Amino acid sequence: MKQQLRISVRDLVEFLERSGDLDSRSGRGGDAKIMQAGSRLHRKIQGRMGSGYHAEVPLKYRKEWERFSLLIEGRADGIWTEEAFTTIDEIKGTFREVDRMTEPMRVHLAQARCYAYIYSEQNQLDKAGVRMVYANLETEDVRYFTENWEWPVLKAWFDDLMERYYRWLSFQADWTEQREASLKKLVFPYEYREGQRELAAGVYRSILRKKRLFIQAPTGVGKTLSALFPALKAVGEGLGDKIFYLTARTITRMVAADTLDLLREQKMRVKSLVLTAKEKLCICQEVQCDPDHCPRAKGHYDRINDAVYDLWTKGPDSCTREVILTQAEKYQVCPFELSLDLSLWMDVIICDYNYVFDLNVYLKRFFGEGVKGEYLFLVDEAHNLVERGRDMYSAAVCKEEILEIRKLIRGKDPVLVKALDRCNKYLLTLKRECESGYRRLEQAGGFVLPMQQLSGELDRYLEQPMEEEQKKKLLEFYFQVQNFLNVSDLVDENYEVYTELAADGRFFLRLYCVRPAENLKLRLERGNSTIFFSATLLPVNYYKDLLTGEPDDYAVYAQSPFDVEKRALLIGTDVSSRYTRRGEQEYAKMAESISLTVTARKGNYLIFFPSYQLMWDVYERCEQMKGFTCVCQNPDMKEQEREEFLKQFQEERGTSLAAFCVMGGIFSEGIDLTGEQLIGAVIVGTGLPQVCLERQVLKEYFDRKGMDGFAYAYLYPGMNKVLQAAGRVIRTTEDRGVIVLLDERFRSPAYQNLFPREWYPHTLCRVSELSGYLESFWKETS
Repeated sequence: MKQQLRISVRDLVEFLERSGDLDSRSGRGGDAKIMQAGSRLHRKIQGRMGSGYHAEVPLKYRKEWERFSLLIEGRADGIWTEEAFTTIDEIKGTFREVDRMTEPMRVHLAQARCYAYIYSEQNQLDKAGVRMVYANLETEDVRYFTENWEWPVLKAWFDDLMERYYRWLSFQADWTEQREASLKKLVFPYEYREGQRELAAGVYRSILRKKRLFIQAPTGVGKTLSALFPALKAVGEGLGDKIFYLTARTITRMVAADTLDLLREQKMRVKSLVLTAKEKLCICQEVQCDPDHCPRAKGHYDRINDAVYDLWTKGPDSCTREVILTQAEKYQVCPFELSLDLSLWMDVIICDYNYVFDLNVYLKRFFGEGVKGEYLFLVDEAHNLVERGRDMYSAAVCKEEILEIRKLIRGKDPVLVKALDRCNKYLLTLKRECESGYRRLEQAGGFVLPMQQLSGELDRYLEQPMEEEQKKKLLEFYFQVQNFLNVSDLVDENYEVYTELAADGRFFLRLYCVRPAENLKLRLERGNSTIFFSATLLPVNYYKDLLTGEPDDYAVYAQSPFDVEKRALLIGTDVSSRYTRRGEQEYAKMAESISLTVTARKGNYLIFFPSYQLMWDVYERCEQMKGFTCVCQNPDMKEQEREEFLKQFQEERGTSLAAFCVMGGIFSEGIDLTGEQLIGAVIVGTGLPQVCLERQVLKEYFDRKGMDGFAYAYLYPGMNKVLQAAGRVIRTTEDRGVIVLLDERFRSPAYQNLFPREWYPHTLCRVSELSGYLESFWKETS
């Protein structure tokens, strides 16, 4: 049976016919804005034509080969049928000055030629005309480029296009056969741990039924392998074509890549790509994608397809950062753009959440308007997607930043100054009405129009030559304006719109996405199935509400393979981290509890705090104590500093190591310190987020909905941090360790109801009793 493939005319020619320089300076405006303006101008131009003109004509053509069939489809902007011979119109909106154009863009002309070929072939025409129509989106000036084609010449051109595309399809067909054959033979590489077989089966069933699944998987289950293995088997059975493995941290991306390498030991043929941020791949000191600043930008598109094809067909199955950098050097192309183009041909894409969900950086080739695929989404560390989702779909504008930009261009462009003044005046009115530092609004619709006008004027002004530093500031501001406008289109009952007068005097209008579920679903619905998994998805209905909004989504609680006898969980009932209780007496009890824990048995311990200030206050006291070594996390640690911090867990020393860290920080999740590298954690406090305006907005929103606002804004996010911190201790079935929770609130039902079942049994104790319990535990497990 032939493989059935499809592609749009636009995607086909943009892939095969692109040429020239990589130049980010040539793009203006957001996609949505250009499309809207372009559509209006299209209709206006089409409306001027006579009765013999047919607008928006759908066209389809099926190219048959022995092994597969390719459906090529698109929509011609216009077709003249009552002229001397039929002419195909292709209309393109642009911000360029059209009277300065000397020729049409190659890729645009190729699109029109494809339509001319399809229409001529279906209507048996001897010749056809192609007319490129370029229209300036601001001035509406129009420029025409016309060419005429005899049928044999047009057919030869199109046949050559198909021949060039065939080599890609042919290798893809060969590869798909190899991939599916190897996946059918794939077996689980280890003996299943307790609960792991059921977990993998649950993932496969969810994919089979095209459902979403939430997995609470305790430490030691092997979440990555338990999700990837059944997803790969599903691909081998034709239940999906591409896996997106989504993570929040670099280290977990590497775990996924390593898991694929493990499965490749069975001769599995699966091509994978780890997407790395542009800033980490760029060869220049500063990211500026244009031929004036980057030597590889010059002629980038003339070389990129050869670079992609060579790496895809001859390179390793695992395309890591190092592989991408080497190939980009070989062909002198942008490594980031190379990785994006290569992603089209990969079976597994391992990347940050942003590439699927973020409005500004999502992969349009997979999730653009009207694009849908046989995608399987594996969302690792899914608890992080709540706050990340809120950030991605929220926006703000600052009055003072508008005034700074006004000052920057004062005297240079009166029209742009007026646009800035209109926005500033609107915000000034809102500021006068914001008496308490915060005011909730029903909507921000009145501000959208002046922001749209400002965006248009910035578009125009940025085309002018200017100093680099000025342009950098203007571009940064411009992207903020664009983001505000993009988010404003999404504002609904899942948003809170409010103004804020900050403590430093700055005034903000904020569009805050409280429940990101609806926006996240817009992306997830482009694929077949989604698997959310984490060691901390409790309570699961909270995560369902905020990530999909569907209470009927599947959920499973994986059985922990860990022997509870190898873990001691102690709750200090006479210690409190409440803000009102903080002082010398509580700090002394915290320091004593830490000392007793880390000296009960020599080893490495992590000590977690809810804030840097509390951490420093207790660290100073512990530093004066004897019998153990203290090290402390610093804010804004660079990558090398983080690595040096973790190296200390591998060193031999004569005393215990107590490493002081902040909950929710870089050392509270995503690090693996197995065996004797880490034997205990002390967690001070319940992890509650600090009271701030944003948290209060959340609380009030859910209270109005008749839900538990305190739990949604404080309790659940705080407990998640505690669970993540505690999860650093037990990483494998061979590990032994202690977890000490220092806060009397942990004994209350509100917190105990959120304890994972593997936290039972646990022991309530006072500081004076701690030493005895620890001595007994270590003696019994030695």
